[in-house]
Amino acid sequence: MLSRHTLLSLLILLTVLSNAGQAQNNGYYRYPAIHGDMVVFTAEGDLWKVRLGTSEATRLTTHPEQELHSAISPDGKWIAFSASYEGPTEVYLIPVEGGKPERLTYDGESARVVGWTPDRRVCYATRHYSTLPNTQLVLVHPQTKQIERVELNQASQAAWLGKQMGLVFTRLSKQGSSTKRYHGGSVENLWKYILEEDEAVALTADYTGTSRSPMLHGDRIYFNSDRDGTMNIWSMNLQGKDLQQHTKHEGFDCLRPNLHGNRIVYQLGADLYVLDLSTDNSAVIPITLSSDFEQRRELWVESPEDYLDSYCLSDDGKNLALALHGNLFVVPVDRGRTVHLTHSSSARYRSVLFQPGADKVLALTDETGEYEVWSIPSNGLQAGSQITRTGKVFRFQPVASPDGQWLAFTDKNHHLWITETATGKQQRIGVSDYGNFYDLSWSPDSRWLAYAKSAENWTDQIWLWSLKKKEAIAVTTDRADSYDPAWSPDGKFLYFLSDRRLSSSVASPWGPRQPEPYFDNTTLIYELALQNDISSPFREITELDEEEREDDSEKNLEGPDVPLLGIEIDFENIMRRIRKLPVSGGNYSELAVTAKHLYWVSTNKGTSSSRSLKSRARKFEADVVTVASSIDSYELSTNAKHVALRKSGSFYVFAAHGKSGGGSDDLVSLRNVRFSVDPVKRWRQMLVDAWRLERDYFYDPNLHGVKWKEVLDLHLKLVDRVTDRAELNDLLEQMVGELEALHIYVRGGQQRTDGDHVGIGSLGAVLRHDRDRKGYVVEHIYMSDPDYPENLSPLAHPDVQIKQQSVIRKVNGVDVNSVGHINVLLREQVGRQVLLEVAGPDNDPVREVVVRPISMTREADLRYDQWEFSRRLAVDKVSQQQIGYLHLRAMGKDNIAEWTRDFYPVYNRPALIVDVRHNRGGNIDSWILEKLGRQAWFYWQPRVGKPYWNMQYAFRGHMVVLCNERTASDGEAFAEGFRRLGYGVVIGTRTWGGEIWLSINNRLVDKGYASAAQSGVFGPEGKWLIEGHGVDPDIVVDNLPHATFAGKDAQLAAAIKYLQQKLKQEPIKTPQAPPYPVRPGTKKTPNR
Repeated sequence: MLSRHTLLSLLILLTVLSNAGQAQNNGYYRYPAIHGDMVVFTAEGDLWKVRLGTSEATRLTTHPEQELHSAISPDGKWIAFSASYEGPTEVYLIPVEGGKPERLTYDGESARVVGWTPDRRVCYATRHYSTLPNTQLVLVHPQTKQIERVELNQASQAAWLGKQMGLVFTRLSKQGSSTKRYHGGSVENLWKYILEEDEAVALTADYTGTSRSPMLHGDRIYFNSDRDGTMNIWSMNLQGKDLQQHTKHEGFDCLRPNLHGNRIVYQLGADLYVLDLSTDNSAVIPITLSSDFEQRRELWVESPEDYLDSYCLSDDGKNLALALHGNLFVVPVDRGRTVHLTHSSSARYRSVLFQPGADKVLALTDETGEYEVWSIPSNGLQAGSQITRTGKVFRFQPVASPDGQWLAFTDKNHHLWITETATGKQQRIGVSDYGNFYDLSWSPDSRWLAYAKSAENWTDQIWLWSLKKKEAIAVTTDRADSYDPAWSPDGKFLYFLSDRRLSSSVASPWGPRQPEPYFDNTTLIYELALQNDISSPFREITELDEEEREDDSEKNLEGPDVPLLGIEIDFENIMRRIRKLPVSGGNYSELAVTAKHLYWVSTNKGTSSSRSLKSRARKFEADVVTVASSIDSYELSTNAKHVALRKSGSFYVFAAHGKSGGGSDDLVSLRNVRFSVDPVKRWRQMLVDAWRLERDYFYDPNLHGVKWKEVLDLHLKLVDRVTDRAELNDLLEQMVGELEALHIYVRGGQQRTDGDHVGIGSLGAVLRHDRDRKGYVVEHIYMSDPDYPENLSPLAHPDVQIKQQSVIRKVNGVDVNSVGHINVLLREQVGRQVLLEVAGPDNDPVREVVVRPISMTREADLRYDQWEFSRRLAVDKVSQQQIGYLHLRAMGKDNIAEWTRDFYPVYNRPALIVDVRHNRGGNIDSWILEKLGRQAWFYWQPRVGKPYWNMQYAFRGHMVVLCNERTASDGEAFAEGFRRLGYGVVIGTRTWGGEIWLSINNRLVDKGYASAAQSGVFGPEGKWLIEGHGVDPDIVVDNLPHATFAGKDAQLAAAIKYLQQKLKQEPIKTPQAPPYPVRPGTKKTPNR
């Protein structure tokens, strides 16, 4: 019989084991929904349900991708949710008990479930029915699939006031950047709309921060807000008054709340909480998952070459060192053992290179918590050793000296370092205020380091640093960009690239669209003799030295077999010893030198940019050889005798003999590069890495005063709760949001997919199902600029000419009423011939037509085309073509084409509207501001005809910029610059507020990232511009939700009215030429 002491000990042990088991079964819980005592949520990317008062959850879905945004029907029997079963994120329905999901929408565009209406329709948010890309609410009937659009623009969430009454809604969807305590122009706020009234009214306009996720309970509106610095649950009355706070969490935001009855469920960190509205008490919901946690299990990395960080070729050309997905490998080029050097999922290894003079590789790794250089035996049989120990900021690829005794590298603070490999002793040898050092290259005797850096005028110069004298000397001037220094193996010459071929392909400013000089193929190859008395291998052969040169051609160009000692450089008049090599100009990079050849990459900068590896013999007369085309990159071995080439993701190795290579015989097999990672350990490493990269890339070294280490500690506690890569991104978003900066996006990563991506074809029209008319009525065909017929809707094609109000009855012979939605019949039909049976709108005979559906992406562009074109037509009509109009969707390469297409046809009008509403940003603001700043300062008068002016195509009239809450980044910079430069006024609403420019170079090991806001913007007055607030327009005009949905554009109307008044007050006229002169020497008719 057990004693009392033994029994007590046993009970304690069982309790500990039970708690340990529950801890192992804890997940990371998101997107909760509640009905009665049932809670549905997402974990592992699947839907689960749990009963309050119990802890064990039941899985409802098993799809490999994400099932999110669940909402339980008013009767508690159905769950609506968003999922990607067939590619696009659509709305699905599943019984609460589980079962086969039923698809409710076929929009082919993201559809996010919002909730249910009192009459049991599913409400979802989408941009699918909007012309200008704005989120709108759409209702879909679960049985009939009929849809109805809520007559509000920019509505993203809703709580219904009752049948036929109205709704409280969130105006604007969440802006895409991961930031907390946001107060910019795109902030979410709550509005109320009563059906049949003229317009919605703002409820939270008195607060500039976030108010979202409305929920109705009795006569109060509960919602999510960051009024105390953290997102918590608040409430107010139906008039937006009597504010009360119900939760007071700190640290983690209260996210994604959902209400039913007297309870609100929400996410806090990795847990779900329930708030009892009768007591204002909240408590964590204990949940355990009965799961095998498949995505926490050992993960075998498929296609490891997709996760390449760096590679290096051994001197003998027999092995490649690869850094892949944080692991290091040494791969035989021909035959032998593939060596997996590192096996830790808790550390990342990157920037690999072979250590000269040793059977080791060097790499940067975060084993110690900071990136340090380690030396690792290349046979994989012994442990590695740490070389550096002072890492405090991100370090870039080290470069080893040929004797293996020194390493050179740069860091994110633009410092240049050398390290002695034997002792780890470091020395900072340079600091740059104008960009980083780059193109580091050791001399063959390991006593000199060549590099490029920018001068004060941002022109790149080449410098040589002496290991002996500890000083650097510039060997090129700051008059032309010079870079890519490469030493000849004998140490006599330094070759480099320089942009000195400045020959414009445009000869003059005369011609359509204001031609401007364009310089292509600017790069030339140069040789610098390092001593004063040596002869260049590129010197032209003459009768005086032909015999000697013929002897030199084979003998003197052989590379040294032993290390060189003591290269001496004569710096007196060194720049006068630069020689341009006989290679025509191009777009060149990545210069390298062997004993007999030069290698470089030539880039074709056309519409389909491609890179080719070129070579040329180091002598006066020789042809340029294309070694390989369409390459990704290449490397020479340290002794410059072998080439490693990467092309289409595969590796090739061949001798550096100057001839073509990269064929099948040179292919390096990676079939033995197979490895696995521990996802949980890797997720922890990625969270810390993202934290570290933000620390090192962020524009403010003080990180906005945030206690960054405390932020890491808080979020690191939750990594072990993560069960899939999407949850890690959720945690990353919460962490980096503490910096309170825009342009920080958490995206990508190695996420699970199912491979089923079924595209839906679009007919480029608004269709409405009408059973009485036996098909789908063509309510509206999207229109676009007829000057560009290639952009027409498929139904507007000249060979089709379907009229609006026609009825589509069959698709490829299948009755459209026999399927749940016409788009079922248009799946996988993009670009294919599709036969439609169509009945005309006026009892026209039924006819058949063949169309080619477009993609849903192209349909979204077509809707946008209609919005732009209709604005232009409205401006032309109201102003009688006195005001020009153009819209810029973003500020990139394609958008300068939009500018060119739409500005020059109206450059001579007396007024202009530049519309940057919804502009997504980019980097071309200076191009457009420069063009708008051109002035007409004199006029040409030909013998006949009207005068025209210089500067060509200068705009001479009044201008307005339109902006709104979705004007972002470089669109905001353009609006601010337009006003500061005095070009005109800005009309609209306050913009996004993101002007710390970003970098996405801080990639994580699986190619995901949390982008860094790395370059702040300030004005000449010494104040930071735009960030966190946005650009305030000179004239505030809001496009209200209901009126805008009905087709009104108050902002555009205000711009037209303003310019018409300006034209009335200050008309723009072209001056007339004065009378032709009568020269004094002209003979006069005598008087009679």
